[in-house]
Amino acid sequence: MGVSSEMGREMKPTVVLSRTNGMNILFIVVDDLRPVLGCYGDKLVKSPNIDQLASRSLVFSNAYAQGFHPITVMTIHTVGPFHPFILQLKSMKMIRGKDGKLYANLVCPVDVTEMPKGTLPDIQSTEEAIRLLNVMKAKKQKFFLAVGYHKPHIPLRYPQEFLKLYPLENIPLAPDPWVPEKLPSVAYNPWTDIRRRDDVEALNVSFPYGPLPEEFQRQIRQSYYAAVSYLDVQVGLLLNALDNAGLSNNTMVVFTADHGWSLGEHGEWAKYSNFDVATRVPLMFYVPGMTTSSVSQGTRVFPYLDPFSHTAGSVPQGQSKKVVELVSLFPTLAELAGLQVPPACPEMSFHVALCTEGTSIIRYFNASEEKEQEEKEGCGDTARCFNGEPAALSQYPRPADTPQWNSDKPKLKDIRIMGYSMRTIDYRYTVWVQFDPKNFSANFEDVHAGELYMMETDPNQDYNIYNNTSHGWFFKKILGFLKH
Repeated sequence: MGVSSEMGREMKPTVVLSRTNGMNILFIVVDDLRPVLGCYGDKLVKSPNIDQLASRSLVFSNAYAQGFHPITVMTIHTVGPFHPFILQLKSMKMIRGKDGKLYANLVCPVDVTEMPKGTLPDIQSTEEAIRLLNVMKAKKQKFFLAVGYHKPHIPLRYPQEFLKLYPLENIPLAPDPWVPEKLPSVAYNPWTDIRRRDDVEALNVSFPYGPLPEEFQRQIRQSYYAAVSYLDVQVGLLLNALDNAGLSNNTMVVFTADHGWSLGEHGEWAKYSNFDVATRVPLMFYVPGMTTSSVSQGTRVFPYLDPFSHTAGSVPQGQSKKVVELVSLFPTLAELAGLQVPPACPEMSFHVALCTEGTSIIRYFNASEEKEQEEKEGCGDTARCFNGEPAALSQYPRPADTPQWNSDKPKLKDIRIMGYSMRTIDYRYTVWVQFDPKNFSANFEDVHAGELYMMETDPNQDYNIYNNTSHGWFFKKILGFLKH
C-alpha cells in the first residue's frame, strides 16, 4: 500500500478533463480476483459493497490482464508504505486437523481470534488505509492512495463465518470441469502450487491431469466465494470511511485485479494459462460528476452494506463491452488526473524514463460518444486493433511441450516455449512458439501448437478449432499481428 501526496509534480498538467483535475485517486487492486461479482452477473456471490461501487461507476466487462507480458513499470515516491506483518505467515501451518496437528492447507477458514494478534492481513490493510485517509483529510492534501487486498489469493484463509453464506450443497462444479479433448498439452497448467498444500497432497491426485474429487472441488469453490465476500466487507469498510472523511465527492475510485483464477474450468486450478478465467478481471471507475452526477459535500455515497443481511442487487451505472487491457490503467489515470499522458514506449525502452504500453480508455466513458466512435473509427486510437476492433494481448511461458512440475512457474532460464494470446470480442487465438530466454526472442516460424475459440458459440473456450483448415486465412492475418 502506498500514498503519494505529490501526484504529478514533475509532469506538466493538461486541460483534457477539467471536471476531474485536482481530484484524489483511491486505487484498489485485488490479488487473484476473477469477476465473480454480482455486478458482473454472478448469481451466487454476495458482494453488495463492490456492487454498490459498480452502481456508481463505469464497469468494463471485457478487461484483461497481460500475464507475463513484460510491461514498463512506473514507480512513484510513496509515503508510509504498509505491509501487514502477518502476511509473512501466509505459508505457516495454521489449520488444526482432526489429529490435533497443524497443517498448511489450501482451504482454511479460521477463527480470527486465534490468529496472530487476532487479525488477518486484509483487515490490517483496511485499518491502515482508513488511517491514511484521515491523515490526508487533516492535511487537506490531494492524494493517490493504492490499497492492495490479498484475498482471494491462496491459501484461502478467511473468517470462518463467511462459510454460512455458501452452504456446500449450493455450490456447483465448474460448467466444464474436464480437460478439453483438443487442448494442446503445452497449454495445460497442472496447478502445482495447490498440489503442495497439505490438504491437496493428502488426496494423492495423479499428475498432471488429476482430477480432484468432486467434493473437494466444491470445497475450493465454496472457499473462493467466501473469500470474495470477506474481501467485499473490507472494500465496504474502506469506501464507508471515504464517506465519513467527506472525500467521496472529490475522490475517483478505481477497482480492479491483477488477474483471474481457474476454479476447475478445463480441469485446471490457479492462474497459469491464457484462458479467460485466468486473464479476465473486474475493472470499474467511479468518477464524481462523470460516472455519476456531481456529489454534494457530506453526501453518503457508499454506506456500508452487510453481506449477511443485504439482499437487493445493484447494477452498474454504465457498462462498456469494449475489450480493454490493464496496461491502459496508467495512461487512463494520468488523463483523469489532468496530467500529461506519457508517450508510447519504443520497442526497446530501457533507456526511457517514462512511457506507457497502453492507451487511455477515457473515450469509452460516455456511452453516446462510444457509439459515435464505433461508427466512425471502430477501434479509435488504441494501439492494439484487429480488423478495426480493440484486442487484448497476454502471454504465458512453458518449459516444455508437455506438463512438467515447473510448467506453471518456470524460471527464466528454463523457458523454451511462449504462448502468445490475443482476445477480441469474437475470438481468443493463441500460438505457442519457440522462445529463447537468453535474448527474449520468439520464433514465430516454429509454432508448437495453437488454439482458436469462437466466443459466440464457445464462450467457455472448450472446443479448440485451430486445426480447422478453413480458417487458414485468419491465422495468417492474426499471426502477422502477433509478430509485431
